[in-house]
Amino acid sequence: MIDWVYQVAEAVAVVGGIVALFLGLIGRLPSLVSLSPLVITALLLIVQAIIAISVLIGGGTSKGDPIEWFGYLLTALLVAVAAGFWALAERTKFSTMIIGAANLTVAIMLLRMWQIWFR
Repeated sequence: MIDWVYQVAEAVAVVGGIVALFLGLIGRLPSLVSLSPLVITALLLIVQAIIAISVLIGGGTSKGDPIEWFGYLLTALLVAVAAGFWALAERTKFSTMIIGAANLTVAIMLLRMWQIWFR
C-alpha cells in the first residue's frame, strides 16, 4: 500500500461523499458530478490491490494481517460497485444520497486498511 495513493483515495472519497449527500439533499439526480468520485475511488482501490500484491510477492509485508486487509479491500470495492449500479438503475435523489453514503463508507474502510497496513 502506498501512502500517497491512500491519501488521494481518502480525499476523493470524503469530498465526493459530502458533495453527493448535498446534491441528494437538494434533489439532484445521479450525474457525473456525483458518480465520478465513486468511480475514481474504486479505480484507486484496484491500484492499491495491484501494489499490495506486488509488495507481498516481492517479500514485503504489512504490519497487520494481509488477509484482513484484502477483506476490507474487496468489501470496499463491492460497496462502491453496488452503489454505482444502484445509482444507474434507479435514478432518484435517493440514489445520489446512496452514492454519498457509499463514498463515506469506503473512506472509513480506507482508513482501516491504512491502519492494518502501517500500524
